Amino acid sequence: MNRHAYLFFLIVVLLAAPLTAQNGQNTRPLPDALQKQLQEKIVAEQKETLHPITAEELLALKRVYAPAVSPDGKWVMYGVNTPDIENNRGNSDLYLVSLDGSVRKQLTTSPAADFGGVWSPDGKSIAFLSTRDGAPQIYVIALSGGEARKITDIEGGVSNLSWSPDGAHFAFTSDVKLDETIAEKYPDYDKAKVRIYDHIPVRHWDEWNDEKYRHLFVLPADGRGEARDLMEGERFETPLKPFGGAEQIAWSPDGKEIAYVSKKGPDYASSTNSEIYVVSIADGSTRNITEGMPGFDRDPLYSPDGRWIAFHSMARAGHEADRNRLMLYDRESGVVTELSKTLDQWVGATVWGPESAQLYFASEDGATVQVYRMDLDGDWEILTGGVYNHDAGLDITPDGETLVYGRRNFNAPTELYAQKAEKDARPVPLTGENAAKLSTLTQVRIEERWIPSTDGKKVQTWVVYPPDFDPEKKYPMITYCQGGPQATVSQFFSFAWNFMLMASEGYVVVAPNRRGLPGFGQEWNDAISQDWGGMPMQDILAATDALLAEPYIDRDHVTAIGASAGGYAVFWLAGNHEGRFSSFVSHCGVFNLESMYGATEELWFTNWENGGPYWDADARPNYDKHSPHRYAQNWDTPILIITGEYDFRVPYTQSLEAYTVAQVKGIPSKLIVYPDENHWVLHPQEQMIWFKEFFDFIGTHRKQ
Repeated sequence: MNRHAYLFFLIVVLLAAPLTAQNGQNTRPLPDALQKQLQEKIVAEQKETLHPITAEELLALKRVYAPAVSPDGKWVMYGVNTPDIENNRGNSDLYLVSLDGSVRKQLTTSPAADFGGVWSPDGKSIAFLSTRDGAPQIYVIALSGGEARKITDIEGGVSNLSWSPDGAHFAFTSDVKLDETIAEKYPDYDKAKVRIYDHIPVRHWDEWNDEKYRHLFVLPADGRGEARDLMEGERFETPLKPFGGAEQIAWSPDGKEIAYVSKKGPDYASSTNSEIYVVSIADGSTRNITEGMPGFDRDPLYSPDGRWIAFHSMARAGHEADRNRLMLYDRESGVVTELSKTLDQWVGATVWGPESAQLYFASEDGATVQVYRMDLDGDWEILTGGVYNHDAGLDITPDGETLVYGRRNFNAPTELYAQKAEKDARPVPLTGENAAKLSTLTQVRIEERWIPSTDGKKVQTWVVYPPDFDPEKKYPMITYCQGGPQATVSQFFSFAWNFMLMASEGYVVVAPNRRGLPGFGQEWNDAISQDWGGMPMQDILAATDALLAEPYIDRDHVTAIGASAGGYAVFWLAGNHEGRFSSFVSHCGVFNLESMYGATEELWFTNWENGGPYWDADARPNYDKHSPHRYAQNWDTPILIITGEYDFRVPYTQSLEAYTVAQVKGIPSKLIVYPDENHWVLHPQEQMIWFKEFFDFIGTHRKQ
């Protein structure tokens, strides 16, 4: 442990328990004055060595994810992605940590990506995916040691690995070719590059649709025999793209069937109606257990006793941000009931208690994410607390006594913790992958405010202050506009929109949970739909004005920033801000609601948010009132616009349209285009350029 990390650890110990002095075998507390003096000395010494975080240090932090408790409850497996800025990539490996955090082992060391680990039912082995031979394949490694054994060699690779509870099979997904390629249809024109479609969608997120479909397979766990396609011949996929993963596929406790999520209707682009299907391993027969439920149905999870399948569901068709409910399917009667009727929040990652009598899940509690416990009668309580997000993985020990979860906030990325499955139990740190680096960094102060909007309703707002903030000085300010559009400004630690970094660069950051965000009840969340440029924008302006009234804010140096729907907000504010801002930054923002409708891939989204297509008479007023391009005549403020060419959700042409406005009007402006990025910037060197351009632009432009 280096000196910085040791001091950091010692401070934590000192603040957690009274200091003691040895006197033979007896101990006695130090006098209060001496204890305080010693603590102040240690804190002062550490403070001298601290410095604000830099972009390079931010991107070098390790990313901890996917905790999984061993069958005997003694170990937690987890993944770590280590960025490599020089080679413009990251490397993933698997690790083990004992449940008390005292022992840590690195399980894989390949320079390739090792990820997606799952325990064998007997706990003696771990299966995982690795790119060490090209496309991801299944490998198995024994906990007793030795080299990993390769199980599959499937063209195109595999994903979403799971191991059946009886140990007999692996389940995984892989692409299957079902349609004719252009080369097969026109063999005489083998040099032609053409895509031909006769239905929508033609592309999704960052890939064009092709002749392949992602199917569910099972394979004997010893690797012998052929993998069987459980969706043979179907022109549908599992899990749901682009974000669905292994949580959308679940084994029954006896290993005889699998539940999985798919959208098998003809109106894929305009419908959110995903279903949960149950398929027999023996004969491949399949049935739909959520038929008649018109919204998103996802994330099936069998109870340990096999009686129930819990799952998440949204009630309203076409609404991706409806309340995410916790449902129970009775495997005996086929009856579906809602457990979470009394919880006006979204249910997130969920696990069963071992007795099949309770479920544990992550959910927003205002602008934080906490772990909840819910009984089968719907009674619930919150088990965690503090200004944190407890949302990066959730698992429970086989005896039901201990929860394991990832925890983060604005000052620290995800690390794993264990906690007794009791209300307000003390969390015990399991990992400290970034402890040494964090011990050298100055933390920023986080303040929660409730700011009245123009209609009197209060908006929960985070205010983040620079290190060593002095209210007698003047500071530039950033107004952060959240994307989603429905995604809480909670205690996330972003590797892009990082408030710790922004504050460390000398800015006061104001981040309002404007109307249209979850965590504050479904009514508040629904308030943005068909009102994008209405009260949600007034909420942002109200939060901005409240901070502008503070004497420590430099009113000539105020920037509004945001991505996606937050980028929309920036474009809208550019035409309606009435001189509040000195510059703007929009990343992959929506500029023209009409052209967006014709180029995006999930039409159900814009149909819901705008009330229908732009040619519909009832929806037309929403496009006219809320589209930022309608206010381009008011643009007069410097703007930085960023986009990725592989962004098919908010196509890069939206950014080009906005940039053209700024250029034609002679407004100082800059366009950054990433040819190989999608809606997000994912490569370290591209991210470094993003940060350098971002801070250079907003630092340069002040009111004249």
